[in-house]
Amino acid sequence: QVQLVESGGGSVQAGGSLRLSCADSGFPYSTYDMAWFRQSPGKEREGIAAINRDGSTTYADSVKGRFTISQDRAEHTLYLQIHMLEPEDTGTYYCAARGSWWGRTLSLRFDDYSYWGQGTQVTVSS
Repeated sequence: QVQLVESGGGSVQAGGSLRLSCADSGFPYSTYDMAWFRQSPGKEREGIAAINRDGSTTYADSVKGRFTISQDRAEHTLYLQIHMLEPEDTGTYYCAARGSWWGRTLSLRFDDYSYWGQGTQVTVSS
C-alpha cells in the first residue's frame, strides 16, 4: 500500500523560508515521478513542481526561482524548499506520485497522479 506523509508546514512571516518533506513507502514499481501541489483558499489544487527518478524537474511559472524540489530516493523522501514566502503561498501543500518510465514527460496535472498525501498547511502572514 502506497503511503505519502507530508511534514514541515507551519506559520511564517512573509520573506521567510520553509522546507517541506514527504516520506513515501510501499511503491509497487521502481520508477515513479513525484510532485508537489498546492491548494490555496478558494482555489483549485495546482501543480507547482515535479521530479523524476533521474532528478529532472519542472516548475510552475508562478514559483520558479523561489521553490526548489529535490529528493533522496535512498531515504524515500521528497523535499520542497521555499524561499521568500509570500502571503499568496498560503495553502495546503500535497505530495503526489505516479508510476513512470524512462523518457516520460513530467507533469503538473492533477489527473496524472495516482497517489496523494494528506497535506501540510502553510500559512504566510504579511
